[in-house]
Amino acid sequence: MSGASGTPYAAAVIRALFDAGEAVDLVVSRAARLTILDETGAPFRDAHWKDDLATWLGSPIHDVTYWPAGDLAAGPSSGSYQVKGMLVVPASTAACAGIAIGLSKDLLQRAAEVNLKERRPVVVVPRETPVTRSHLEHLIALHDAGAVVLPASPGFYSAGAAATAAQLVDFIAGKVLDAAGVSHTLFTRWSGELGHSR
Repeated sequence: MSGASGTPYAAAVIRALFDAGEAVDLVVSRAARLTILDETGAPFRDAHWKDDLATWLGSPIHDVTYWPAGDLAAGPSSGSYQVKGMLVVPASTAACAGIAIGLSKDLLQRAAEVNLKERRPVVVVPRETPVTRSHLEHLIALHDAGAVVLPASPGFYSAGAAATAAQLVDFIAGKVLDAAGVSHTLFTRWSGELGHSR
C-alpha cells in the first residue's frame, strides 16, 4: 500500500483476500500510514500493526505477515521468497515512478520490482487524476514490464447510478482480485443483458 488517497480500496482488497483464504504479506509505506490516519483517523504503527490493522479494517485479521517499509532485508525483497504476486493498492504517482524505473527506495518498490523480474502477477492501482505525461510514461513502462495497470475507475453496470461508495469500492477491489486470479463475490458481473443487475 502506497500513500495515494484511496485507503478504502486497500481495505476492501485485504478483507477479500482474507475471505478467499489467501495469505497476505503486507507492506504499508510511510506515506500510506499518513493517508490511513488522514482518511480514517486510525493510526498504523509498526509496533502495534496487528491491533491497528484490525481497527482499520473493522474486522479480524487472518493469515497476514507485516513487513515494515524500511526493511529492505525482508522476505519480499528477494525473488527466492515465494509469493503468488503483488497488488499495489492504491499506487501513488511516486510509487508508480519508483517501480517503473527500479528505484527500490523502500520495500514496496523493491518487492514490486522483484515480482516483475520473477514474472509474477503485479497489479498497480493508480488513483490520481488527472495525470501528467510523466505519469503516463511510467504507467506504460509498468505495462511493458508485465504489470497490470488498473486505474481506480469503477464501473456502474454492477449497481447502477444509485451505487453506494462501498459498492464502487468493491467493484475496484473485485477487478483487482480478478487480475490476480482470486475468486470473489464483490460485485455482480455483466451478464450481457441490459438492466439485469437491477
